[in-house]
Amino acid sequence: MYTFQYDSKILSTFPNIQAGVLMARNCANRPTPQGLIERFFTEQQKVLAQIGDTPLSEIKSLAAWRSAFRQFGVNPTKYRSAIEALLRRLTKKGDIPSINTLVDLGNLISIRYQIPVAVFDADRTGGTISVQFASGDERFTPLFEKDVEHPDPGEVIFIDGNDLVAARRWCWRQSDQSASRPDTQSVIIVTEAHHPTANQDVRQAVADLAELVREYLGGELISSVANAQNPAFSG
Repeated sequence: MYTFQYDSKILSTFPNIQAGVLMARNCANRPTPQGLIERFFTEQQKVLAQIGDTPLSEIKSLAAWRSAFRQFGVNPTKYRSAIEALLRRLTKKGDIPSINTLVDLGNLISIRYQIPVAVFDADRTGGTISVQFASGDERFTPLFEKDVEHPDPGEVIFIDGNDLVAARRWCWRQSDQSASRPDTQSVIIVTEAHHPTANQDVRQAVADLAELVREYLGGELISSVANAQNPAFSG
């Protein structure tokens, strides 16, 4: 069984947080097929046209993440949320490179709804992701690195089932252990938001993700929403 859950202190501090969670088994990852690459590129062009000259800081979902970062003591211009970093890459470079099917699906939905999407390898994370405040003693290995570091006390982190930090500064950076790989077969995919239409947006994002995962990877899927009313989801 896989689980995604919020600690009660997170929910009391951020009562508006909404998470769309998709759990998938037996959906073997693979290099991105050409048809998906084309769809991903088309989505990028649509988003670029939609954003136009609007400053990223004025997009409601990104502004809400900036506010959340400030609330737990992080400068959001020094440490940008994953979705702001992704859209910043898109608007400044003109494209987001293809990586593999799972990552591309997550990025496609992330830019479509302008909310962060994190793909965790469920087998490498012990099948559990918990969102909580850090004590500062936890262990974190940045993506593509080997040296262990520790989160700052009070920052929001994701802890996995192996008691390792799966993500730092909420949706800033994922760990090396938790990231999907070419041989990933089971995942916990989380998309989160704080803005006024967050519940509607994460529900639709997860529905779109499920459709795409079925089309390109197959597998057994289950999804739900976690929030202050439903702090944990298992499946």
